[in-house]
Amino acid sequence: MPATWRARVAALKRETLALYLAARDPRTPWHARMVVAAVAAYALSPIDLVPDFIPVLGLLDDAVLLPLGIALALRLIPAEVITESLAKAAERFATDRPVSRSAALAIVAIWGGILLLAASALRRLW
Repeated sequence: MPATWRARVAALKRETLALYLAARDPRTPWHARMVVAAVAAYALSPIDLVPDFIPVLGLLDDAVLLPLGIALALRLIPAEVITESLAKAAERFATDRPVSRSAALAIVAIWGGILLLAASALRRLW
């Protein structure tokens, strides 16, 4: 994977944190909060739906899904809230990378379900 792709994915995750912070602002409409919650949970999860170590596909899901969610959220949130939140997010990423434990649990549950379905299908074949 080119280094520029990795840098862009990192920037998307930073922008996602800014959206999360914006969603907590009282000036943000409720429908924007719902979109932001879904995007932030996915982006800040320490476990991805497609793990990053899988060549191409691992970062491709982040590079496609996150920009779409971010673009939608940006349209729904007031500009002054976004500006303030981007500054706060840059500050936080400079010191530590935040994670969402609940999103990690959801991704683990999805993978567990996929594995159970695969095991069930294999068992029926034998």
